[in-house]
Amino acid sequence: MHPFRDVVVAGVHNPRQARVLEGETSLSVAIDATLGALADAGLDVRDVDGITGSLSSDLTYELGLGPVWQSASALGIPAVMEAAAQIATGLSDVVVVAAGQAGVYTERASTAPWTRPNHEFVAPYGMFTAAEFALIARRHMHMYGTTAEQMATVAATVRNNGHVHPDAIYAGRGPFTVDDILASRMVADPFHLLECAMTSEGGCAIVLARADRVPDLPHAPVWILGGSTDRIGPSYRHAPAWDLRGRDPDGIPNGYVGRRAARRAFATAGLGPDDVDVCELYDPFSFEIIRQFEAFGFCGEGEGGPFVMDGTIGPGGRFPITTDGGLMAFSHGGQTSQLLQRVIRGVQQLRGTCTTMQVEGAEVALCSGGGAGALFNDVLLLGRERP
Repeated sequence: MHPFRDVVVAGVHNPRQARVLEGETSLSVAIDATLGALADAGLDVRDVDGITGSLSSDLTYELGLGPVWQSASALGIPAVMEAAAQIATGLSDVVVVAAGQAGVYTERASTAPWTRPNHEFVAPYGMFTAAEFALIARRHMHMYGTTAEQMATVAATVRNNGHVHPDAIYAGRGPFTVDDILASRMVADPFHLLECAMTSEGGCAIVLARADRVPDLPHAPVWILGGSTDRIGPSYRHAPAWDLRGRDPDGIPNGYVGRRAARRAFATAGLGPDDVDVCELYDPFSFEIIRQFEAFGFCGEGEGGPFVMDGTIGPGGRFPITTDGGLMAFSHGGQTSQLLQRVIRGVQQLRGTCTTMQVEGAEVALCSGGGAGALFNDVLLLGRERP
C-alpha cells in the first residue's frame, strides 16, 4: 500500500503578496493564510490537531489551536512531507503548514537577510546569493556549452507567466523577449537582472488531512504521490561547487543535487518524468530550471539548455514551468513562503482552478524547492488520482 494513500491536500491559500505589505507582520500574514486554507478545505481551527512552520508556536497560541502536535520545520516541501507522515502514521488528522513574512527585509540596500553572508571568510568576496548560483551556472556553461540565450528563454517564459497573472506582484510588467532579458544589467555573470528572483512580502498555507476526515471537500482532492529531499550542506555559508560531494567520491555531485530525491519520489509514485504534466519548478535564477530538468531525469546531462527551447516549457508546451511567474514575478516572500508556493500552484493545476496558465487535463505535477547554489533541492509529486 502506498505510504500516503490516506493523505489528501485539503486546502491551500495565498493571501495578498506585495513588495512591501504596509501594516502587516509575519504573524498576521501567516494567520490570514492559515484561515484562508482552512476555509478552502471547509474546515475551521477546531479541526486542526497539527501545525508546522517557523511560526507554528505563535499560530498555535494566537488561533487557540492547542493542544496540538507542533513542529518548527521551516522549509516548504520537507514541511509538507513531515505533515503527511504525521497523518500517515496516525499521529494527526488535520495538519496546517503555514508561512508568512513581512517587515523582515528592511535594509533594502543590502542583500536579503536570510541569504546574507554570515562570516568574514566569505562576506568580503561578495558571496551573496546571485554569485553563488552564478558559480554553478558558469561551470555548466563551461562543461556543456549552455548559452545565455537558453537561460534568457527560461527567464522570459517565467516572467511572462507572471505578466498575465492578476495576483502576481509583477503583473503587467511584460511581455518579455529573450533580448529584453539579455539587455537588463548584469548582476552576477552570467545572470542579468531579469534572470534573478525579486524580494517581496507575503505568505501561504496548506492543509493536509486524513482522507476519511474530509469526505466532502468543496473541490477536487489532490494526493501526494511521492517526495524527498537532498542536502549537501548549510545554505548561503560556503561557496558552492558543481563537483562538491559527500563521502562517496562517485556519488551525485552538488551540481545534480535533487537527483536522488527525484528518483525516490518517482519510485514511490511508480512514475517517471514522462508522466508529469506540469513542472512547478523553483526559480531563484534562470539556470536553475535547466539544471533541475537534468537532475530530475527529464533530459540527459548537458542537454538542459536545448531542452528548454522551442516552446517545451511555455504555455501549451510538453512541460510548462512555474505557471504563476514564480520568484521572478509572482512573489518571493521569505524562506518558507517561497518554498510552499510551488506546491500551492501544483495543487491548483491539478484541481483545474489556476487563475492563468491552466494546463488542460493535468494529472501529475512535479514541485521543487531549492537549488545547487544553496546546496539543497526538494522534490514533491502530486496527483489527481489516489495512489
